[in-house]
Amino acid sequence: MAELKPFSCIRPQEDLVEKIAALPYDVVNRREAKEIVKANPYSFLKIDRAETQLEDCVDIYSDTVYEKARDTLQEMIEDGSFLTEESPCYYIYELTMHGRTQTGIVGCASVDDYLNDRIKKHENTKPEKELDRIRHVDTCSAHTGPIFLAYRKNNRLSQIQEEEKRKEPLYAFVAEDGIRHRVWKVDEENRIGEIYAIFESIPEIYIADGHHRAASAVKTGLKRRQEAVQYTGAEEFNYFLSVLFPDQELMIMDYNRFVHDLNGKSIEEFFKLLKEIFSVEKIGTAAYKPEKKGEIGMYMDHKWYCLTLHTLDDAKDPSERLDVAQLQKKVLTPILGIEDPKTDSRIEFVGGIRGLSELEKLVDQREGSVAFAMYPTSMEELFEVADAGLLMPPKSTWFEPKLRSGLFIHKF
Repeated sequence: MAELKPFSCIRPQEDLVEKIAALPYDVVNRREAKEIVKANPYSFLKIDRAETQLEDCVDIYSDTVYEKARDTLQEMIEDGSFLTEESPCYYIYELTMHGRTQTGIVGCASVDDYLNDRIKKHENTKPEKELDRIRHVDTCSAHTGPIFLAYRKNNRLSQIQEEEKRKEPLYAFVAEDGIRHRVWKVDEENRIGEIYAIFESIPEIYIADGHHRAASAVKTGLKRRQEAVQYTGAEEFNYFLSVLFPDQELMIMDYNRFVHDLNGKSIEEFFKLLKEIFSVEKIGTAAYKPEKKGEIGMYMDHKWYCLTLHTLDDAKDPSERLDVAQLQKKVLTPILGIEDPKTDSRIEFVGGIRGLSELEKLVDQREGSVAFAMYPTSMEELFEVADAGLLMPPKSTWFEPKLRSGLFIHKF
């Protein structure tokens, strides 16, 4: 059964929270992160991306960067920018985007639950990305960014959240991207015990977003176990910072594809091959967003098309039934020659948050290119793949809104 532990959180002072809270480290590049920190010296990116405080010539993977992150975190604790809770507690974290609200419980998930597959995964991780966060977490002795987890809705947990949300929030602010963030502290002993017991009754939880951070936290925990002189199992490095949301409140956005060329084929040859697999309907210049599973929007040569699969794949493997898998299997590999989308430089992935206009811009700037607008993967599809112990194709899910880093820190 799943374990979610309360913890003694390090968190921002109330009057600084809006300045400190920052987007996750991996959704901005080095230049963007540096500009954000320059404009707002309190931004948590100066810890999560500590190279922002160093010269551009410094390697982002050098020891200096991780040591700077550790030192900056300690300085912000010492100068009072962050405070430390005296007793372990949970938090309720609510995000509202475009009128849609999702509410999660902040606590610490178990390394052993991850190792024993009670925390389900659906994506592969890259060793080089893992190593970066392992070094960051290990050097800071802290989890600085939460893992985004999901569980099948539990009515009692939903009721508890609503009861807690009737109280005055600890934090309430609207970020620069228009997303509202509100936080409540849960520190009443009986309520903490009830939340802990409910999660113990939940058989499995799922990584929605943050596979690299989760893998890095687990590997750091295993490293610390080996280094421990008297290991007990109760050490804080056996747990990692997480926010858990009920599945029904989550939204997966489309994750679209842009291919640089037609693999040496003419437009006529390309369409002839497509029509063997899809019904192809010309839409015109108005952007087309797929309306159901099995539909794909395609943009090329200044025109939009609706591609509808002749038959939906009924493969036993749930990962093969995903629309992104069907596109890969039937178009990207055999027609466009994209054998490995993780490494092929001819394909780019475009998160749905950037809109269909971004696909139009990319195609219009590159003659002979094509873009595919996907129907979003569903939460139930994610659960099916993870429950089967399988992996989704790369870039199958894009979750919004993103959790802010710097609101909660777990020291170990």
